[in-house]
Amino acid sequence: MKFSTKEDVEVPIDAAFAMMCDFEGFERAAMRRGAEVQRTDTKTVPGVGMGWRAAFNLRGKRRQVDLEMISFDKPEEMVIECRSQGLLCLMTLELAALSKNRTRIMLTFDIKPLNLSARLLVQSLKLAKTTLTKKFKLRVAEFAKDLETRYKPGQV
Repeated sequence: MKFSTKEDVEVPIDAAFAMMCDFEGFERAAMRRGAEVQRTDTKTVPGVGMGWRAAFNLRGKRRQVDLEMISFDKPEEMVIECRSQGLLCLMTLELAALSKNRTRIMLTFDIKPLNLSARLLVQSLKLAKTTLTKKFKLRVAEFAKDLETRYKPGQV
């Protein structure tokens, strides 16, 4: 099952990619929402091999997710693989420069079940795909607006 969307932002591609690489900020945001996040690597610069282990409550059950950066091509693309109980999710973030100060952000989530219970979960998600897609697109649009708000000309 796949979710995808794109947003155009008034931010140069290098600055947009740098803001997308604020992994410490994303970790803090997840912790503010009640998740436990732990780095599983020792890398000091963003790149392939970065990893996280996250635990959070979802629908009354404690969930654990292992995330790993499997592709990192600055400033165009990063791919993060997420593994959870029976699910494999690939999150692909692609950036394309539309002009000197304008960037297109394309975000794709591809969810694949690995066992029967995960297949049932994905099947139930398919029934709510329209609603989930609207929420996904709204969240990405809010994130894009936040990028524009945080961008200060001259930063990279």
